[in-house]
Amino acid sequence: MSVLSIENLKTHFPITGGVFRRTIGWVRAVDGVTLTVEEGEVLAVVGESGCGKSTLGNSILGLTLPTDGRIRLEGKEIDIRKHSSWKPFRSDFQIIFQDPYSSLNPRHTIFEILSEPMRIHGLCNSSNARRKVAELLDLVGLPEDAMDRFPHAFSGGQRQRIGIARAVGLRPKLIVCDEVTSALDVSVQAQIIQLLLRLKKELGLSLLFITHDLSLVRNMSDRVCVMYGGRVMEIAPTEQLFRNPAHPYTAALMQAIPTLNRNKRPLLLGGEVPSPANLPSGCAFHPRCPRAQSDCSQTTPALALLDTNSRPAAETSENSATSQNARNTRYAACFYPEKTEP
Repeated sequence: MSVLSIENLKTHFPITGGVFRRTIGWVRAVDGVTLTVEEGEVLAVVGESGCGKSTLGNSILGLTLPTDGRIRLEGKEIDIRKHSSWKPFRSDFQIIFQDPYSSLNPRHTIFEILSEPMRIHGLCNSSNARRKVAELLDLVGLPEDAMDRFPHAFSGGQRQRIGIARAVGLRPKLIVCDEVTSALDVSVQAQIIQLLLRLKKELGLSLLFITHDLSLVRNMSDRVCVMYGGRVMEIAPTEQLFRNPAHPYTAALMQAIPTLNRNKRPLLLGGEVPSPANLPSGCAFHPRCPRAQSDCSQTTPALALLDTNSRPAAETSENSATSQNARNTRYAACFYPEKTEP
């Protein structure tokens, strides 16, 4: 069962100019994304900075209103034009933010931060609030007396644990993890990832894990969605994608991963990431692509299911890209994908 299903999602921001502040262009931060998150799955969303990963996560949860497209949460379609459409799903869909300090109110104690969401959704009252908060703190590995302290009294890793406790306190079905380890030390990153995977198993969570760290992705995700220029370049099971990437951009990301082998230096991709306000025509990646041909600059390739010969078999549709079999298949938006193995 799909916990989340989005089709052709677009989030564009107007560029205004002139005396009358008229719209003179658009920043296409998310430009036609189609994907699903299955029940109990970890779907990683990766790509270079500025590719639209965080905007995608905010758009899914209604923190940023999408411009166009369809979003289904637990099979129920959302009216993307209204913030209030997400209200019935607030307890089932949560987010953990990148900065573990700015996402916590510095004037509230940890008790107030964790108890308020549960009180609003009717999961606790004044008589049992402290017990509920103590259970949450124990769940994420913090002592009970932490609830009477303020955010500034904690380290970065502890603050992120508090953010995780706030998210899981409502017993959600899907959590969007927006670069949750990027502001932490390497040793603390491993602890946070282990905590998320443990909570996923114990609470039956699904995770949309947004990151640029491919070393984390391989060890924790079931599938990977690769984004570039606000669009999906490839979606594939994790091991298939790392073993044999289909899209040239995915292959370039794999080649740039640092290794301990002195004889195998990372190969950095040349060129610059395009501005979402001025994306190239056709495939957004074609100015940097080693396999690009003339039609790549003229036509935008659709995200298509790959056949056994790594050729686009068919364009995605409501029935194919969001089907129950999506977890075991791979898609690529490329006219000339790399040859892959089953």
